[in-house]
Amino acid sequence: MKRLWVVAALLSTNALAQQRDFSKVEVAVTHVAGSVWMLHGAGGNIAVSVGVDGIVMVDDEFAPLVPKIKAALATISKRPLRFIINTHWHFDHVGGNALMAETAAILAHENVRKRMLVGAKMLDLNIEPAEPRALPILTFQQGISLWLNGEPVRALHAQPGHTDGDTVVFFTKSNVVHMGDDFVTYGFPFVDLDSGGSVRGMIAAIDELLPQIPADAKIIPGHGPVSTVADLKKFRGTLDEIVALVSRGLKSGKTVEQMQKENLLAPYSAWNGEFVKADQFIAVVARDLQTKK
Repeated sequence: MKRLWVVAALLSTNALAQQRDFSKVEVAVTHVAGSVWMLHGAGGNIAVSVGVDGIVMVDDEFAPLVPKIKAALATISKRPLRFIINTHWHFDHVGGNALMAETAAILAHENVRKRMLVGAKMLDLNIEPAEPRALPILTFQQGISLWLNGEPVRALHAQPGHTDGDTVVFFTKSNVVHMGDDFVTYGFPFVDLDSGGSVRGMIAAIDELLPQIPADAKIIPGHGPVSTVADLKKFRGTLDEIVALVSRGLKSGKTVEQMQKENLLAPYSAWNGEFVKADQFIAVVARDLQTKK
């Protein structure tokens, strides 16, 4: 499963379709708590709220997986899909938008729509502008609440962390929170500095969110298994330690290359996954620290 997340993050939808056989991807369905379920096939985790008012879904992975996602939804509820909330603009989270928009309204932070409209270069890939039907039709600046299925589903804009359009979704009665890619479990996180992201901002966003999250809440990360508040705190603490290490290195006059050669992040070897390597993350943190906020 981890390998799928790595491939999904590195390749655009079209490139991935050419290099991976989506017919072999299975969409796993996990009950999280209350009315909330999690779906995962390839790409970002999907959260689903089901009930008498219909289905509210958070993110939708890749277009080729939409039939399988719809089939998975049908095993949970026969009610219609009414709303999709995008946690950010990356293609492994919004790839199914266009096909899902046939029946559902898409909601997102205004920066998600702006970035999807123009496309971008990311990880040496040219991301083309999204087709009109894939774009969010309702955008917000601070947040929005959907009063469905017996609970308010709160979509809250977090300060720039993974990107500048990050949204965290609270399923208040079910006691579940979808963190988007402001929290992942695959190792060093991908922080999209060119989309307004910030490692320091990710830490600050988590600090703002933690007081709002009940201690016993279930946490759905952008990538990875259902987690706990303790897992989120540990992730935040590790990020803080790494930023402090790189900051001290820069202040002592070291270059990024010197810190990489010294294997500065050796204590965090468990985070050195297939996607973001330690040397890459040193460079990202250093660039973030050298950018005025």
